[in-house]
Amino acid sequence: MTDRSPIPEFDPQGPQLVYVAVADHITARIAAGELAPGARLPAERDLAEEYGVAYLTVRRAARVLRERGLILTVHGKGTFVVDPLPTDEGPQQV
Repeated sequence: MTDRSPIPEFDPQGPQLVYVAVADHITARIAAGELAPGARLPAERDLAEEYGVAYLTVRRAARVLRERGLILTVHGKGTFVVDPLPTDEGPQQV
């Protein structure tokens, strides 16, 4: 058994913005280990098809994930899960 949490179903219903729901679901996939540090994410168009959303929705979700420090996009190479993943700990006080 692992201590990783199961990945919830993707359900963009409700008050949450769809791009935030996509970003939260990809975050859960990273936390569960489905997308490991250093792993290359599928192309944005493939993710859009997988999630049943518009391409620009996935692009905006990727921006949220970059702001969260979870992914890194390298022009001409793709988008990758950062390695190492950021910790939940805040800045250290001295």
